[in-house]
Amino acid sequence: MLTRIDHIGIACFDLDKTVEFYRATYGFEVFHTEVNEEQGVREAMLRINGTDDGGSSYLQLLEPTREDSAVGKWLAKNGQGVHHIAFGTADVDGDAAAIRDKGVRVLYDEPRTGSMGSRITFLHPKDCHGVLTELVTSAAAR
Repeated sequence: MLTRIDHIGIACFDLDKTVEFYRATYGFEVFHTEVNEEQGVREAMLRINGTDDGGSSYLQLLEPTREDSAVGKWLAKNGQGVHHIAFGTADVDGDAAAIRDKGVRVLYDEPRTGSMGSRITFLHPKDCHGVLTELVTSAAAR
C-alpha cells in the first residue's frame, strides 16, 4: 500500500546552485547527499516534513554525472524541472507486482538500490499519464 509522497525528483544542471535556490527561497536544508554511480547522478535530498507513517517527504535534486545517464538524457531533451514523483511503500516488491498485474509496466524486474539505502523501482510514464513514477521502500522500513 502506498503511504505517502516520498519525494519529488527535480533534474538540474548544477546541483549546488539549485540547492542554494531552495535554501535561500524556501528555507529547505539538505538532509542527505550522495553520488549514485549506477544511476549516474549526484543528488541532494531536502527534507520537507515528517509523515504519519514515520517517514518523510523530500525534494530530490538530481544532477547527472554523465550525459548517457537517464537524468542526463532527460535534461538534454526537456531542460530542468520535475523529473518524477515517488510514492513510499513498506513493500516495494509487493506493490510493484500488484501494479504490474493491473497492466502498468514496471521498469526493473527487481528493485534497485536508491537514495539513503532505499529499494526502488519505476513505473513507465506512458502507463501513468505521462508521469515517471517511482516506488520507494526506505531503508528504515525494511
